[in-house]
Amino acid sequence: MLGEVKTIKVSKETYAKLNEIAGELQIKLRRSVSIEEAMKDLIKRKEKGRKISDLAGSWNITDAEFKEIETSIEESWKKWTPTEQ
Repeated sequence: MLGEVKTIKVSKETYAKLNEIAGELQIKLRRSVSIEEAMKDLIKRKEKGRKISDLAGSWNITDAEFKEIETSIEESWKKWTPTEQ
């Protein structure tokens, strides 16, 4: 249940972005999401800050791309030598 309700004005562009964010949240939560809930989620994320774990699963790569990256890292490690200080 909503408490006191306030009205705000936003541009069409901002409203479209809020709808886009609500759609992304809807996919993540697998349920219907209101603009209000999307705005609360944005506020919560801003207050909480971002963690590296927030990115987990956000990068979709093929097996071939993974192998290419893995090979590149292995080659780089072969060339690397620690410097003495």
